[in-house]
Amino acid sequence: MLIILCIALLLTAGQCMDDQSFVTKNVPLGEDVTLTCSRRSNLSGLLFWIRVVAGNLPEVLGATYTFDHGTVNKTPRITTKQGTGTFVLHIIQTQLNDTAFYYCKEVIELKTTQWNITFLRVKGPEPDIPIVIQELPSAPIYPGDSVTLRCSVLSDPQKNTCPEDVYWFRAGMNETYPSVIYVHRSSGDECERQSDVHSPRKCVYNFSKNKISSSDSGNYYCAVATCGHIIFGNGAKLNIEDNIWSFVDSQVVNTVVFLLCAALAISLMVIALLSYIIKNKTYNCSNAAAAVETHSTMTTGNHQHQQVIEEPLVYSVPNFTKKKV
Repeated sequence: MLIILCIALLLTAGQCMDDQSFVTKNVPLGEDVTLTCSRRSNLSGLLFWIRVVAGNLPEVLGATYTFDHGTVNKTPRITTKQGTGTFVLHIIQTQLNDTAFYYCKEVIELKTTQWNITFLRVKGPEPDIPIVIQELPSAPIYPGDSVTLRCSVLSDPQKNTCPEDVYWFRAGMNETYPSVIYVHRSSGDECERQSDVHSPRKCVYNFSKNKISSSDSGNYYCAVATCGHIIFGNGAKLNIEDNIWSFVDSQVVNTVVFLLCAALAISLMVIALLSYIIKNKTYNCSNAAAAVETHSTMTTGNHQHQQVIEEPLVYSVPNFTKKKV
């Protein structure tokens, strides 16, 4: 069964598990704890309980079939067995090294489904733990943009010598539990060099996503697992704003802008041509009116002059009457 699990994990490495859920469970040191996983498939397959401790390889705690079966896996403190429609993991007298992530995986036809993830924290004496600061995006985010979330971890290198694993979780708008979307194994390259060995060490872990869509909206959390503890950041709420241009291909947008510029240029040319034609018509009409007025004035003057010339040509004949004496 371990060989089948290894092959399935290789085939599904890097895939996103949409059906997973994440819960955190805190228990006092020495207390018993029980984790339950539902058997959701009627097909023939296998169920596994796997434990992942920061800095270590995954550990298979128990396996059983997806159908009713009496398989029991038992160690001195850990037992896995089937219940009614469930696969149960029972740990007695928890120890500090039981603090880890516990995965319930189902393998059917070499396809792995991760049903739930539980972070079990065994609470003992509180050691010095790092401080996690999660930075929020400052600029508005639109569909198609790229976004980078930052998680800064401040710790004392003299007291905190455990390896750090950073987990990124996402809780969508309609999701009850956050889901694991990325795991970052610390290599030391993310940490700033210190001039003073007594000053706090700062390590920055980034999570980037390209061409986001409205479905990526939600709350994003980073969590640092170290020294048997997990410390959550304050979370970053990612709101994807609607943008009408984001739904149009960039080539189409460029074509539309080019056509609008061409139409504007043609409109300006037409306006300039019409202005020139109207100006010329106004000038011609003014010249015609002036010519008509000049002709009218000349005609009137000639008529008056003719009258003046004709007036002396009017003669009167005297009439003489003879008187009687």
